[in-house]
Amino acid sequence: MAVSQSCAMAVGDIYIYPRREALLFAQKPTPPVIFRIQSKGFFMKYHAFAACLAFSIALLGCSSASDGSKPARLITGNDSLSYVLGLDVGKSIQQLKTEINIAVFARGVDDMIKGTTPMMAEDRAGAIKQAFFAKAQQARMEEAKIQGEKNLKEGETFLAENAKKPGVKTTASGLEYQMITAGTGPSPKPTDKVKVDYVGKLINGKEFESSKKRGQPAVFQLNQVIPAWTEGLQLMKVGGKAKLFVPSKLAYGERGAGQDIGPNATLIFEVELLGIEK
Repeated sequence: MAVSQSCAMAVGDIYIYPRREALLFAQKPTPPVIFRIQSKGFFMKYHAFAACLAFSIALLGCSSASDGSKPARLITGNDSLSYVLGLDVGKSIQQLKTEINIAVFARGVDDMIKGTTPMMAEDRAGAIKQAFFAKAQQARMEEAKIQGEKNLKEGETFLAENAKKPGVKTTASGLEYQMITAGTGPSPKPTDKVKVDYVGKLINGKEFESSKKRGQPAVFQLNQVIPAWTEGLQLMKVGGKAKLFVPSKLAYGERGAGQDIGPNATLIFEVELLGIEK
């Protein structure tokens, strides 16, 4: 696999799926594969970047190191590859959201490739990285708390108004739903495997996922998805279509999911129940 592909996967498109605490990573139009999120997701993202960077440096080391004093020109195939790798690494570094001294960064890459004695001991380097990511993690947690409180308040206001609209019903759990088309088939049980087409949006209208755009309906066991789906699809019959208005407690809660679904985000799903798989 080309390095550019491996790096792209570390920072590539993220697809949201209604499976509990799960994200799908894939490059369109390949069907996504499940990747479960852990509490150390921030550090996992860093490790993906680090692995990508290390792989890039290793390949660069197999070629002749360029003289940093000369202006970069894309003459040979190796020049183009080197530049593409630089773009991928730069994109990963950009996600760290911190200022990087390019000259010093380049010195570090050069020392690694040439096997030159580093400017600092390994334990010192490790301590610097650990301190940086600990501080960044704390900042992210504080930002998430503020954003979560904002999202929760906006979601409660939205659901309170939405519940008053014609055709919208509210269950005991707080799930709001609106039947668009009544199905004629059976209703699924929690242990059934269902096949659905769906579109997921935030309450501001931003679409974060669509099985239709992905070109493939989703198939999953109903008790393995977020609570809103487990409950909502049991209210439907095969062939039916409905809108689910989902409070955060029945979706991804305080943790959110991916880049678009923030903490305590209220979600809207338009779901069509295509069938019950045997």
